[in-house]
Amino acid sequence: MKIDLTDTTAGEINKALVQGRRAIGTPAVGMVLTLVIVTDEENAYDALKAANDASREHPSRTLVVIKRISRTPRDRTSSRLDAEVRVGAEAGTGETVVLRLYGEVVGHADSVVLPLLLPDAPVVVWWPVNAPLEPAKDPLGALAQRRVTDTYASEEPVRELTARAEAYTPGDTDLSWTRITPWRSMLAAALDQVTCQVQAVEVEGEEFNPSCELLAMWLADRLDVPVRRSPSAGPGLTGVRMDTTCGPITLDRADGSLATLSIEGQPARAVALKRRDTAELIAEELRRLDPDDTYASALRYGVDRLNTVPDRGASFSEESEAPTSASTSASASAGAGEPSPAEDAPVAEPEPVQEAAKAPAKKATARAAKKTPSRKASAK
Repeated sequence: MKIDLTDTTAGEINKALVQGRRAIGTPAVGMVLTLVIVTDEENAYDALKAANDASREHPSRTLVVIKRISRTPRDRTSSRLDAEVRVGAEAGTGETVVLRLYGEVVGHADSVVLPLLLPDAPVVVWWPVNAPLEPAKDPLGALAQRRVTDTYASEEPVRELTARAEAYTPGDTDLSWTRITPWRSMLAAALDQVTCQVQAVEVEGEEFNPSCELLAMWLADRLDVPVRRSPSAGPGLTGVRMDTTCGPITLDRADGSLATLSIEGQPARAVALKRRDTAELIAEELRRLDPDDTYASALRYGVDRLNTVPDRGASFSEESEAPTSASTSASASAGAGEPSPAEDAPVAEPEPVQEAAKAPAKKATARAAKKTPSRKASAK
């Protein structure tokens, strides 16, 4: 059932929601949270479809906020709120309100959304595209317990990671991090099967893919060993190789769906590691509403590396690791074949080489991934 409202108010929208629920005989008590999607008209359909699919696992009230650009001075001075209220089959297992804001009301979206939030229920705000630099300080982000962004949708994904790291607030997360959950689980499980020590790691994937950068930073942060980023044609992440004292451990995925796990002394095995769609990613993020300390730790590691390498600039994609450092370069070089900034820096004496086998391999287990590390190679 769909109810169209033109030049309306939040009060009228609430009345329409009650009317729709009565018409189809569905109560609101089954919904567990409010999901606020802040997007534009172009991306609204895909975002709403993903949210409706995710609502099968998490019944919720979905509020889609679309800020319409005023094209004339008259439009900019006049305010209007149009809404579509959807309940029943058109709204998944919850209910949906599509809000289109015009004129001055665009700057007060939080005032429109606040009366429509489910009482005593968590709030999650998701920006599929064009997320603010500081999500927690955004008026809509301030209403939420969890704030979801997607650096992969930005024009410069790797540079966007830097902004996310510098503005991180507990409750922030990013779908680029969610995409590597199966990789982290598989690598941790592989290390649980051996008693060797990890000496070095290589992460292979698309050159400017933020998920590849985050996986490299997570491995360097948890294992405290050198991590090398190697670019590939993709799609996405294509492989991870861990050199251990017992031989290499490799996880290769060339086609984006099926991967091969190889451990020294064991037969190679095929594992399902397909690229997930947005609905699956959002459903995963809605399963937890507490701060993701592991994501925060990986981001802090990247910022520490950025601040300790001379002339690095603001990009995680430059190859800036000095050959004698035991820390990791969090990403691949933006220009292949060019000398790294660390090699060009004339002032810094190279630090002493640390023992590569310093950290036990089992630091990457799922149990250890829940802890925030107490040391970082980049701060030494």
